Amino acid sequence: QVRLVESGGGRVQPGESLRLSCTASGSIYRVNDMGWYRRAPGGEREFLATIDNRGTTKFAASVEGRFTISRDNAKKTIYLQMNSLKPEDTAVYYCNAFYTDYSDFYKYLEAWGQGIQVTVLS
Repeated sequence: QVRLVESGGGRVQPGESLRLSCTASGSIYRVNDMGWYRRAPGGEREFLATIDNRGTTKFAASVEGRFTISRDNAKKTIYLQMNSLKPEDTAVYYCNAFYTDYSDFYKYLEAWGQGIQVTVLS
């Protein structure tokens, strides 16, 4: 079984920064794309950013220029550096990963973390 564990959330003032981490563990052969999503209170899940195992990144327009995503393949960990945080960034942030396990090297599976709260005070 594969687990994604997020860390680094919390409560901050507007304009401050936070860095989220997400580490994958379990029976993993290879991790491909990993990314971050969020769900604001009463809202739908929103794509934020992804990074593949070569370091190619994609961002949502709403966070590009404020958020950066990075990755440590050896640690199966990704990071989301969030700068200039705004109250509207308040949400539960989720980590996502596509991976293969040892049962089938060519079939990609998907995993989600439990989510971590980020609150930007207003």
